[in-house]
Amino acid sequence: MILKLINSVLILVAVFMGFKQGYAMFSGKPEMLEMFSKWNFSNTAVMINGAVTMIAALLILFPKTFVWGNFLMAAGILMIICLQLLNKDLKGAAIEIPFLLLNLVIIYLQHPLQKA
Repeated sequence: MILKLINSVLILVAVFMGFKQGYAMFSGKPEMLEMFSKWNFSNTAVMINGAVTMIAALLILFPKTFVWGNFLMAAGILMIICLQLLNKDLKGAAIEIPFLLLNLVIIYLQHPLQKA
């Protein structure tokens, strides 16, 4: 029971962060555009990435699409880590690692409302 409660809180944190970052990308916040422009992403590509991130956050909420949402979110985070490493920005890559691990832990613990 405690494990399901902890996992529920972790899921809510992941969904909140996904929406927050996805909306920042989708709305074209200057700091997001600046970060992605280092990797030659156009404004449209950043908006699409933001939309995919928000969709992934929504998918995490439902048991049937839970794994797909987490994989999409983890793939987006892994992409950012790889791009940071291409620029030899170890600090930027290290900042993203806890968010990647959060999605992997959530997948491991499974959806709290899923039937066993």
